[in-house]
Amino acid sequence: MEYDLIIITGASSGLGKEFARVLAGRTRTLMITARRIDRLRILADELTAAHKDLTVICQLCDLSDSSDRDKLICKLQQMMHGRTLLVNNAGLGDYGEYSCAQKERVRTMVQVNVAAVAELTHALLSRLVEQGGDVVNISSLAADIPLPDFALYAATKAFVASFGEGLRAELRESKVRVLTVCPGPVHTEFGEVARRPGQERRDFFLRRRFYTEAKTVVRDSLRALEKGRTRCYPSAKVWLAGCILRSLPLWFLRLVLNRRPRRVVSQPLKSS
Repeated sequence: MEYDLIIITGASSGLGKEFARVLAGRTRTLMITARRIDRLRILADELTAAHKDLTVICQLCDLSDSSDRDKLICKLQQMMHGRTLLVNNAGLGDYGEYSCAQKERVRTMVQVNVAAVAELTHALLSRLVEQGGDVVNISSLAADIPLPDFALYAATKAFVASFGEGLRAELRESKVRVLTVCPGPVHTEFGEVARRPGQERRDFFLRRRFYTEAKTVVRDSLRALEKGRTRCYPSAKVWLAGCILRSLPLWFLRLVLNRRPRRVVSQPLKSS
């Protein structure tokens, strides 16, 4: 599975960084984007040292800013010549009751988790069909369940999953593969960033059992892409959890979720 160009959003840490490390040997040009340019440059130095013929482009981009997205799209459209892989990895969460969420945080999450995925994919799709390529969208196990204290995040990931399924069906006669990845909890900075100021970390036993390493998520995702699968639940335990969740009736899920231990105890925040 080789590409002329690979694009990875949110590549400064976590899954995005791991995708960059694994995919660096499968392309001539790698574009990594994030808000933290210093981290991207450190990663670029690491990758070019390991892969002498690789060109790494570090693109500063705040995906919550529509003008930044437009600039990124314009640059990508100029660069696309040949087979391309788009990895829509960037995302963020917000632990706590939705009524206490900061307005700016709500807007940012919708822009990054939903708008950026839709706009980047739309802008590149016609060329992917013409020149060949694939799309990997990072969703979540949370896409299969409406999560109290994580309601908006779960809803945005449900969008990503549904979007990927519909897009895959539309493109069934083309050579473009669309993979939706639904990992469970992963050992990255995501949890710390999602936690609100003053919140205590409360990691329940069941959640700890489903943690997966970033390397496992990336490995299983790329295997699923090569096999032409539509959806991937990285690791056997997450796959099993996904099967169970999708088989449960909604009334039963409501019953369980209404009685689950609270993950966080939030303090009201002033709207901004």
